[in-house]
Amino acid sequence: MADTDTDFGLRDLLGLRDGTAWLFLLVLEATIVLYMARNFAESPMIPTAAALALLAVAGVLVMVIPVDPLPWPATVFVAASGPVATLLTTDIDHGWSRQVWTAFASSYVLAVLVLRGRLGAAWAGVGGIAAVIAVVGAVAGLKAGVIVGSIVPVSTVTGISLFAAIMRPTQRSLRLLREEATMRAAAEATMAAENSERDRQLARLDKVARPILERIADGVELTPGEREQCRLLEAELRDGLRAPQLVTDELSSAARGARSRGVEVVLLDDGGFAGVPRWVRQQVIDAATRELDAANAGSVTVRVLPVGRRILATVLANGPDEDRRTEIDAAGAVSVST
Repeated sequence: MADTDTDFGLRDLLGLRDGTAWLFLLVLEATIVLYMARNFAESPMIPTAAALALLAVAGVLVMVIPVDPLPWPATVFVAASGPVATLLTTDIDHGWSRQVWTAFASSYVLAVLVLRGRLGAAWAGVGGIAAVIAVVGAVAGLKAGVIVGSIVPVSTVTGISLFAAIMRPTQRSLRLLREEATMRAAAEATMAAENSERDRQLARLDKVARPILERIADGVELTPGEREQCRLLEAELRDGLRAPQLVTDELSSAARGARSRGVEVVLLDDGGFAGVPRWVRQQVIDAATRELDAANAGSVTVRVLPVGRRILATVLANGPDEDRRTEIDAAGAVSVST
């Protein structure tokens, strides 16, 4: 199953992650030890212990590395562990090869390698085990039936390979279902965000505009102060449409105060805040607020530039005495020029 066109591996399908994966690893390691322990009765201690350690490490690697398919360095180690362990435990006794127990233990490690998306490497390991057993058996003069019997345990890999082939269509179906679920969740999240923003804007409109709109609807003649309030309110609502990311209580209050003093205020947002840290956005708002609070005449233009520009935002203050330009880059650095 070296098929990399699907992100939904057999490990996901079988639930071999998190706690279940650790339980499976414990069972795999116990199985390796139980089979390999039989070799200690007749085989040399050091090579047999080395073979046991090799297969135990391979069992850990084939389970704990989270990336599917298994990375090639780990794959090569796992695939080679079976033939090497088999070679380390070569011993002939009474016409039967002691390598059969190593072949049993190796077969389970290679079967898991199939589950990790490395079918070809697993079968290369099977071929290596078979070659070692065949060569050793031929040199020792074992009968063909005995040699074949020693190789039979690796048929476990055959069963897992067939299972992987049968389950491949199911994997593709589950992958498609997962992609559809992800897209649906993204669409629902977008819709929820849009609804939340709409509700926020409606609540804001209701808060700031309802009192004056009710007076207009009642036919009451507006006072000069109320007319000025309408002018400021219209400009504030326009800011919410032109520059929604700039509209905060702090900046809106500063803009309202500047407009009441006769300053022309323009807020523009071309989307440059996307992906920018909150503290950098606050730098822009603070710089704009300072200029608006300081302005008593002329104009103040605050603009957030498009995404990808080196300069994130500019604040241009045109006054009777001097013009001042403030630039804030994407890193939050503020520079002022006159």
